[in-house]
Amino acid sequence: HFNLDSPKEKAKNNQLINRWHRSIMELRHLRYFVAVYECRSFRRAAERVHVTQSTLSHQMAQLESELGERLFDRVGKGLRVTEAGDLFIVFARRALQEVDAGVQALSENASRLQGELCVGTTHTFNLRFIPGCVASICAQHPAVRVTVTELTAESVCRQLIDGAIDMGLSYRPGDMSGLEFEPLYDEQMVLVVAPSHKFARRKRLRLAELHRQPLVLMPKEFETRQMLDRCFSACGAVPSVVAQMSTIAPMLGLVQKSHIGAIVSENALDSSAGLVRIPLESPTPVRTPGILWRAGGTRSAPMRSFAAIARREAANRRHGTS
Repeated sequence: HFNLDSPKEKAKNNQLINRWHRSIMELRHLRYFVAVYECRSFRRAAERVHVTQSTLSHQMAQLESELGERLFDRVGKGLRVTEAGDLFIVFARRALQEVDAGVQALSENASRLQGELCVGTTHTFNLRFIPGCVASICAQHPAVRVTVTELTAESVCRQLIDGAIDMGLSYRPGDMSGLEFEPLYDEQMVLVVAPSHKFARRKRLRLAELHRQPLVLMPKEFETRQMLDRCFSACGAVPSVVAQMSTIAPMLGLVQKSHIGAIVSENALDSSAGLVRIPLESPTPVRTPGILWRAGGTRSAPMRSFAAIARREAANRRHGTS
């Protein structure tokens, strides 16, 4: 038996409570850790979660201090994940998924959620990502009526600002005026060629090796093309752009029938297409898909529910379970 009211026991109890409080990590620590783990770079992770690099570094130091383990080793300008980091990522992702699921369960009642939802997206996401999200929301909330409009990335932004659509799913736009962007995952761009192409047997390819090689790319007004042009410029390569097309399907059709290559999202290629995808490096072109919102706009229950489903779909895609 012991007396909890005694000064000695009170001091001991307060010490335990304070230690427990200090051990509770904030959700932002977990989100920041997942971003750094997936980006392998403080700079890119800071851009992804919209904080400064110094803030992100400080938050990671706090998390490592609370855990009593180093999660990353700083090697020169690079970053290497430690064994502890590889172990902790599984639980961090699981915790965030559970929190998102809990928030959705508390904020919405499946039997009462109803209304209309108009989602704008691009062709790439409309192939696989969006159908899975629509199937989920229809199963969970039968009274919600969903309309998906396939647009160019520029039109998604414009119609969102004009109020013609409720939310968008696209790549991060160059001009964020009037918009808010929630990143979902990072997506690498790959070279796609026919099986008879001279690069078809390569396991990976340096971007500089595409110098003067015939390619079909999107027109210059597309954000993806502008990103690729910056990557080519960084490695001093000038590809021979023999054709420009605004949608993926005809680009892949041209690749199937010629010696011309294309650079597309790694998720845009159907495995049944009979084409070869080759990862690119030095530098690796990367795009960030995410949810687009109208800045300051009201987010209805169907919008919030669809966003939660999109986050889960993105998590499944990252973990290779979709």
